[in-house]
Amino acid sequence: MKMRQNIIILFFIAIVCLTCYFVDAKEPPKTLQVGIKNRISDGICRKRSKNGDSLSVHYTGTLFEDGKEFDSSLPRGTPFTFTLGAGHVIKGWDQGLVGMCIGEKRRIIIPSDLAYGPRGSPPLIPGDAALVFDVELVAIGKNRYEL
Repeated sequence: MKMRQNIIILFFIAIVCLTCYFVDAKEPPKTLQVGIKNRISDGICRKRSKNGDSLSVHYTGTLFEDGKEFDSSLPRGTPFTFTLGAGHVIKGWDQGLVGMCIGEKRRIIIPSDLAYGPRGSPPLIPGDAALVFDVELVAIGKNRYEL
């Protein structure tokens, strides 16, 4: 009877250890993940971002693997401006920032193939790195396709 109790206890300890190991392991994402941190309701949002819009954003980029920050517009005090969907930024941004409202904040987790791929962007971003961006949409400018 005592032997059976010990086996059951060891079994549960093994399950707990394996669960902790797998929950703690951070696997890089295989697909783009978009989380909305500050949603703007439809009644307040007058315009959502779409391809061709000029977007001005504040952002902070970190490596998924260790959380190390590699870039941020915040210390510069000037938003970064680009045309959405024009290929001026990594694919993860062109896909993950569609449908945003001014004032909205998103966290986008970008797999390597939608970021810098196997080459990375040395020296700060290694090859095959998944990236995390916290992005706030500051302004939407004219759409180059509607001019």
